[in-house]
Amino acid sequence: MALELSLRSEIALLLLSATVISGCDRQSQAPQQANESVANATAPAPGPNIDRSHKGEAAPTTPFLDPKGAKVTLASFRGKPVLLNLWATWCAPCVKEMPTLDALAVARGDALKVLVVSQDIEGAAKVTPFFAQAKFKALEPYLDPETGFSLGLGLNLPTTILFDAAGREVWRVTGGMEWDGPQAAALIAEAG
Repeated sequence: MALELSLRSEIALLLLSATVISGCDRQSQAPQQANESVANATAPAPGPNIDRSHKGEAAPTTPFLDPKGAKVTLASFRGKPVLLNLWATWCAPCVKEMPTLDALAVARGDALKVLVVSQDIEGAAKVTPFFAQAKFKALEPYLDPETGFSLGLGLNLPTTILFDAAGREVWRVTGGMEWDGPQAAALIAEAG
């Protein structure tokens, strides 16, 4: 009985030690923004999640800033399909998918408006240097420093929403994706 109790104590101590040690190698900092919690996780992000539950809903009227600093809404882009990508400089999956969004924007030209709207609360102070370094061919730095989209819609980053030419939602993709690949092409074709 004493041996069994001693063994149980040792096992419990080993499990507790393993739990404590496994958490020590994580270099986590407090989130800088309300919706940052998942973006800096050390585990790899799961693949994209496609949500069609909002299909047919009108585009939100959330104002954001165009590259010149003027307020715009998604209504400004009606008449062609719009791919709205909500991202931030601190979001690793967001940054990883940006080159493929740029390639998509180049390939689709005027047939599809690819809007990448930063959710960085520091706005241009963070986004302008990022764009200068990235040297995108087609993407432009739209800003939402009030994080109206991500907080207003309750979204995590990255989230990409496709709107048809009439400004109606087709689907949402949460998580990073290769936007210049066949899966993205099939999804974008749903805008008609």
